[in-house]
Amino acid sequence: MPDAIPFVKELRFQYGVLEQVAPGVRRLVANNPGPFTHLGSGTYVVGHSRVAVVDPGPDLPEHIDALLAGLGAEEISHILVTHTHVDHSPGARALKARTGARSYGFGPHAQGRYQQGEEVEAGADLDFVPDLTLRDGDVIEGVGFELEAVHTPGHCSNHLCFGLRGQRALFTGDHVMGWATTVISPPDGDMGQYLASLSRLLERDDTRYFPTHGAPITETKRFVSGFIEHRKARERQILGCLDAGVSRIEAMLPIIYVGVPTFLYPAAARSVLAHLLHLVEQGRVVSDATPSLEAEYRRR
Repeated sequence: MPDAIPFVKELRFQYGVLEQVAPGVRRLVANNPGPFTHLGSGTYVVGHSRVAVVDPGPDLPEHIDALLAGLGAEEISHILVTHTHVDHSPGARALKARTGARSYGFGPHAQGRYQQGEEVEAGADLDFVPDLTLRDGDVIEGVGFELEAVHTPGHCSNHLCFGLRGQRALFTGDHVMGWATTVISPPDGDMGQYLASLSRLLERDDTRYFPTHGAPITETKRFVSGFIEHRKARERQILGCLDAGVSRIEAMLPIIYVGVPTFLYPAAARSVLAHLLHLVEQGRVVSDATPSLEAEYRRR
């Protein structure tokens, strides 16, 4: 695999402390470290006096307490949610209950799939419904700031980034992270949509990304181009497995993910499935049954 993505694994911060990371932008990191959250979920505060909160984070009372303590007499005017995973959106309920601020997002998780009885991935926040729905290009106006909603499906169908107008900055949620690549987990995660959303970022002029996990990103074009190439390389590995007669995802994992701890294999398997679903949609691969983790695949 290419190593063209300049990941930054270190992050200077202190749990429970709201710190300034750029003019008009502050960050508070939740104490929920883990293999998929890195050092924790970053909640961002935009503006002063009357502020917007981007990704209120997990259901951790101490995190909401620290956020409100850090803001003091400042008022929250908007609660913005990039997407509905349990490390991003559940804090919106507690924050709304304590401040009365309204929440904004693209919509509930999985575009109604779970209400219809379809499977959705683990880690989804099925309870979040925004007070106001946002669509691509919508602008949230606050005191001293404007944030533009940028729909970036792929990691989740309802994933939004938020562009901070006048600063060429983008809050990227999990679409682009500073410490690792993004997990794409079907059925709500979609590799084709993810690649298209990455390509869309290359058309923007953002010079700084603020991901929910990890350090701010200044080499924005290099990161996005590296992520696209990473996915192309992974696709070549999968096709190489098929050419070698390895037809099942379970057998591909130790070949593709050399050195990766086996406890991460379930997430890796879902990423491989996302690639295979994309290849099936393109007509380059076929399966012996409905594409799934257990199906067998071959080149067309």
